[in-house]
Amino acid sequence: MGEPAGAGAECRSGEPPVAALLRRYPAYGEPLSCVRVTQGLLNRGYRLSTTRGTFFLKQHLDATTSHHAVVARQHRATERLHALGVPVAPALPDAEGRTVAQLGGDCYALHPWVEGRHRDGAQLTAAGSRRLGALLGYVHTCLERVLGVAGVHPAARAYGSADPDDTFRLIDDLLALARARRRRAAFDELAEHRLLERRRLLAAHAHRRPAAAAPSAGGWVHGDFHPLNLLYQGAEPAAIVDWDRLGLQPRAEEAVRAAMIFYVQPTGRLDLAKVRAYARAYRRAAGLGAAELAAAVHRVWWERLNDFWILRWHYQLHDRRADPQFPAVSALAVWWTREYDAVRDAFTG
Repeated sequence: MGEPAGAGAECRSGEPPVAALLRRYPAYGEPLSCVRVTQGLLNRGYRLSTTRGTFFLKQHLDATTSHHAVVARQHRATERLHALGVPVAPALPDAEGRTVAQLGGDCYALHPWVEGRHRDGAQLTAAGSRRLGALLGYVHTCLERVLGVAGVHPAARAYGSADPDDTFRLIDDLLALARARRRRAAFDELAEHRLLERRRLLAAHAHRRPAAAAPSAGGWVHGDFHPLNLLYQGAEPAAIVDWDRLGLQPRAEEAVRAAMIFYVQPTGRLDLAKVRAYARAYRRAAGLGAAELAAAVHRVWWERLNDFWILRWHYQLHDRRADPQFPAVSALAVWWTREYDAVRDAFTG
């Protein structure tokens, strides 16, 4: 479940109270070491070794997803998915049968440690891409079985689209911040170039803003399906992890978003042959038609055209952890606009 940040590093003050936590899990032994893993932008994960084995300890920190009830719902869902054969690593119960431990104001969960590696689209063959699409389609159909149909759920709602006027204002704000740097770095130069470029694209394509998607388009989705949340053993997916974003969204849009992350190349292009293999397998497994995927492609394209989350993190939150993703992500929006028909055809053909 990720690579260790420093082999042999012990949890220090401010890190999880491992001894107190394991007293709730007497069946899993005494602590030996607790090593931080590097992956994860919102929460923290640790490789916890005990006298009884190795486990993944998750510390839920993200304000929007770390409430006890929210985490417990995720655990119930993954337990039921596991029973249906979905590759997940359900949270382990403590001595009283609870899967969420709340200590010091934070929520923790203990999971089995899954040995495996992450694979992006460049490491997947056409067969591996079909396997990936079929897996996500199966996840979506199983989530509907265990959590119900979104269209009759109280949380069902229309799914809106970004307002370009809001985006123009955001672009102006981010440009001002990028230009205000006393010592401008290559990142600032690229940010300014992409912001100006995106403003021109939005002005040219504002008339293509999609209408709100109906509640019936929504379904239960993983919410964050990308290479760092999927572990492989050989060519086979071994575990889908990090279900923090489990929620109601248009299912086809999650399939498109996932492909954008798995198959984007450093130049910002997509490997469309692999996307086609992935999308065909997804449509078959999820039971969705080409028209629904075409609509999802359009909505996610518009979303990407209006999205500047990496620049907001960098300039407004002073958080640079996502900076390495910016060159490819920002180039993708431009390339996708130019190759719109080819991308749509890859998802629907």
